[in-house]
Amino acid sequence: MALIKISNLTKHYLSGGETVAALRGVDLSIEAGEFVTIMGHSGSGKSTLLYILGGMNRPTAGEVEMTGVKLYDLPGERLADFRAEKLGFVFQSFHLIPYLTALENVMLPLAIAKTGNREKRDKAREALVRVGLGARTDRLPNQLSGGEQERVAIARAIVNSPSILLADEPTGNLDSRTSEEVMGLFKELNGNGRTVVMVTHNPENCGYSDRTIHLKDGLVVA
Repeated sequence: MALIKISNLTKHYLSGGETVAALRGVDLSIEAGEFVTIMGHSGSGKSTLLYILGGMNRPTAGEVEMTGVKLYDLPGERLADFRAEKLGFVFQSFHLIPYLTALENVMLPLAIAKTGNREKRDKAREALVRVGLGARTDRLPNQLSGGEQERVAIARAIVNSPSILLADEPTGNLDSRTSEEVMGLFKELNGNGRTVVMVTHNPENCGYSDRTIHLKDGLVVA
């Protein structure tokens, strides 16, 4: 059975009094352990699809099933719990808190965990070591390079050991060399068993994935 199954997914927005169809009946299956990239021009619906997969944007119609659970049948609190337990999300603009250290930023998803502060700090430190930032734990975001900030964001996404990692243009603000390093890290995380779904505009990133899904005007075209 597919780890992620999307059936007839539709998403409409109201814009200027008109209804805009961001997704128009998307069907998709992703197996456990796959590394999937999603490509498409601006407005194709790729980021909308990712945010729906992340439980952050309720679809107009259709179903999203993950690990056998119908995501949007869950009540709000349980949906939040599911996201915290199963999903890690990496944003293009990092979304780091500027006045928190790298370690404190990575600890944020652990805030609701029923464990002591020392254990939370140990888990966050372990995640930073995993992404090669064990020596940067006490640095603020503005004391880190763009690539290092991206690694902090990845560490934050994996600190809860999620089975599914979602990434929205994670190399969009990085130079080519740093992009290669970050993509290598995603490939390594995938090799260690995580399912990765990544929106990207860079065809070179698709070389790291098992397959690429192309969206156009809210439809899967390849």
